[in-house]
Amino acid sequence: MVSKRPKYPGKLIAVEGLDGSGKSTQIYLVKRWLELSGARVFFTEWNSSSLVKPSTSKGKMSRLLTPTTFSLIHATDFADRYERQIFPLLQAGYIVLADRYIFTAFARDVVRGVDFDWVERLYSFAVQPDVTLYFRAPLEVALGRILDGRPELKYHEAGMDLGLSPDPYESFRIFQGRILEQYEMLAPRYHFTTLDATRDIHEQQAEVRRILRQKFRLSDFKKTKGRRAAA
Repeated sequence: MVSKRPKYPGKLIAVEGLDGSGKSTQIYLVKRWLELSGARVFFTEWNSSSLVKPSTSKGKMSRLLTPTTFSLIHATDFADRYERQIFPLLQAGYIVLADRYIFTAFARDVVRGVDFDWVERLYSFAVQPDVTLYFRAPLEVALGRILDGRPELKYHEAGMDLGLSPDPYESFRIFQGRILEQYEMLAPRYHFTTLDATRDIHEQQAEVRRILRQKFRLSDFKKTKGRRAAA
């Protein structure tokens, strides 16, 4: 299980959902909203550690990663960002926005055949987000958004390493369908806040902001809080 929430002044907001669910667009809009409001905010995204990403890219290019190795290398990436960025900034009173959090690993690693309990223990050091926004989109809607105008799918993105289909687009459809099943099981277990990702972008963003305003006071995270305002 994810570790219990220790006491710290910051807030952790994570977004999860299928590729094409619009989660990245929504968290970016939240980021801009908070920045323009003068809040202390930090943004992080999955598989983006400057120390680990080159090794991840090299491993994917070689196509030699086993499901367990795949899981471990992403966990290493996350642990690096968590130790150096996420948790220190939560302790410093920031709002940390995570474009995908540990639940991405729970869904994708399990689909690749890794034991769920093992993956859950692997990430047991990570705190539970204050809010996890799950953007639920029907499979065909999400696939349509991703495939529209995209000339080629990446090997691992399409789940080609699983041997689901020789056709990358069919493999991608099967892979994403299985990930969706995992998210639906994770949602109640980890108390996701579920949003309808088929709605208009602005309608979704209005609901996201309403939810976040209910969870915390934006004024508590102003950059000038506790400091003497500049003349």
